[in-house]
Amino acid sequence: MTIDRLLRMTAGAFVLISLALGYWVNPGWFYFTAFVGLNLFQSAFTNWCPLMTILRMAGVAACEHEASR
Repeated sequence: MTIDRLLRMTAGAFVLISLALGYWVNPGWFYFTAFVGLNLFQSAFTNWCPLMTILRMAGVAACEHEASR
């Protein structure tokens, strides 16, 4: 699995989990949902987000070509 796929999967999971927590536990969790959305928005322009750095340091492949090795 590549960085891009893991990034999208993690962001989607964070959004869904924080929406559920905001609905059933505490509305303050909606701030986390907004943070994830804003981070995805800025990464569209800068091509950088903190999770990408973490995944690179963990050795996750950047593209399918590297992942198939």
